[in-house]
Amino acid sequence: MTPPHQFDALGVGAGGAGLMAALLCSMTVKSSAVISKLYPTRSHTGTAQGGVAAPLGNMEEDNWEWYMYDTVKGGDYLVDQDAAEVLAKESIDAVIELEHMGLPFDRTPDGKIEQRRFGGHTRNFGEAPVMRSCKAADRTGHMILQTLYQQCIKQNVQFFDEYQVIDLIVEDNVCRGVVAIQILTGEVHVFHSKATLLAIGGFGRVWSVTSNAHSLTGDTVATVYRHGLPLEDMEFFQFHPTGIYKMGVLLSEALRGEGAVFVNDKGERFMERYAPTMKDLASRDVCSRCIYLEVREGRGIKGKDYVFIDATPATINKYKSGPGGREVTAEHLEHALPDVFEMARIYLGVEPLTEGIPIQPTAHYAMGGIPTDLQTRVLADASGAIVTGLYAAGECACVSVHGANRLGTNSLVDLIVFGRRGGKAMAEFVTQAAYAPLPPNP
Repeated sequence: MTPPHQFDALGVGAGGAGLMAALLCSMTVKSSAVISKLYPTRSHTGTAQGGVAAPLGNMEEDNWEWYMYDTVKGGDYLVDQDAAEVLAKESIDAVIELEHMGLPFDRTPDGKIEQRRFGGHTRNFGEAPVMRSCKAADRTGHMILQTLYQQCIKQNVQFFDEYQVIDLIVEDNVCRGVVAIQILTGEVHVFHSKATLLAIGGFGRVWSVTSNAHSLTGDTVATVYRHGLPLEDMEFFQFHPTGIYKMGVLLSEALRGEGAVFVNDKGERFMERYAPTMKDLASRDVCSRCIYLEVREGRGIKGKDYVFIDATPATINKYKSGPGGREVTAEHLEHALPDVFEMARIYLGVEPLTEGIPIQPTAHYAMGGIPTDLQTRVLADASGAIVTGLYAAGECACVSVHGANRLGTNSLVDLIVFGRRGGKAMAEFVTQAAYAPLPPNP
């Protein structure tokens, strides 16, 4: 075993939350590092396509109270409302901060960040859909990763790529670091730190059909549990309605934001029956349940367990479901949804401009995980006691901002808002904390 590495602040996971925390922390802290089982820009954040919400009001009137309402409603009213307020308010500054870092958002003709509609996002407390999702075509998560990674390099954050964390070092309710294996060599490394933030993503690989990468096995969440710490809301797992049939590869909600509609074997736009106001832009759990009901009642395509999402210009214009009800062209759709259309062509062999895309609900996102407070500090029990020096943010964490069902785009918002908060909280802690000693070698 090599001699211990020592850092003031340590992040485990190099997705959006881990990079945002490391970046914010590095602006204050002398030494900071990130451990990742993957190369950072291969992290799962990069698969997020459609956008990151913020009530900027660049396209239509909007405000944070409407966004907070949508977040609470989208979580079936089981959302921690203090957390929802933090998310809705701080999303604005977090997105603008990303813009100032150089993230290449799509632009309106007058140079503002362009926004699109997304399922479950409304104006005036549910009255009608609103354009709130800030986007970089359908590669928003990828652009967030690239932007944050280059900023971390600029700030001299040290990276340990392809290291697998196998244990936390927790004694007397104080986290002192982690133990990791270098995947290439099998060598064991100890990382000694004042503050450790867990940002290791979800655990969708427990399901047979999932949008999650093979790396999302939840091993570090299990490690927390092995140390006798609680997990929260583990019964809440979101199914996304538009996974590629049989594969689970996700087709972004941006498809529906651009006007695509669900169609059953009879050619019916069935969401008009189930959700007459929001229709195909209803929240993910609603759409997933409706698809399931159509399939159960024998209206799946050719009697099988899938339906079509129809993104052909003819259908979008027939229902006037495009943004603002405007006429939609093939050229516009190719520009707005390049990755989505490419995946449909490659993985399914269909031409999305002329035929429906086979989709089925797919296990997508864990609402539950490691319980934290609003400063991302990990909770030791139901009384609110904290584990000193241990933080968590992103999908592996549960600040209860998603309740029973996360609103679309709120995963990326969660990463940047609470990753930012976690970085600031760690920096503040590190400046006044000493290194807790490592336990003796066995």
